[in-house]
Amino acid sequence: MLILFTIFILLTTFTLFLLFTAQFIYSRVKSKAFPKKLFIATLTGVVLLFSIYIHRVYFFSFDRINDEYTQKGPGPIISPSEKYSVKAYYEPYGGAVGGVNVWVEKTNLEENKTNIVYYADAKSDFSMQWKDEKTLSIINDEPDYPGSDRSITLNIEKEIYHENGWACKSILMKNTYERCYQD
Repeated sequence: MLILFTIFILLTTFTLFLLFTAQFIYSRVKSKAFPKKLFIATLTGVVLLFSIYIHRVYFFSFDRINDEYTQKGPGPIISPSEKYSVKAYYEPYGGAVGGVNVWVEKTNLEENKTNIVYYADAKSDFSMQWKDEKTLSIINDEPDYPGSDRSITLNIEKEIYHENGWACKSILMKNTYERCYQD
């Protein structure tokens, strides 16, 4: 819904900017009054677009994942000391020509607290394996396409991976990890 609102505001602001530019030039050539109302409307649109951008980038959280079409992936996989459990989920996007995102959700079994530690475009070779109590190895690769490897080894208590880096920029998520990885 936010995307449609953003597109609407963008188109409206662009139209207002064009009208304002034409009115401004006309007012200078013909010595007419400055188009104040059009200027204020255009400025309001720019401020709204800037606000939406700031909200999307710096106040990112994983609450935008579309749970309606979510599919279960591998897991649960219990850590060696049985303190943590990880599960993977798949999220299709874009219809017939789209793709699939994958995210890994960590659960602290002692505290019954969950959070996402990995989010990326899903590749054909996906698996997870515990290296030790706090270290999870995630394989997410498309062997036929070099440069598509999104595999990583994470300390799940301190690290997070987000392919696009939105989680790395988020003010809301800065307190949930010490290091964030992105491509």
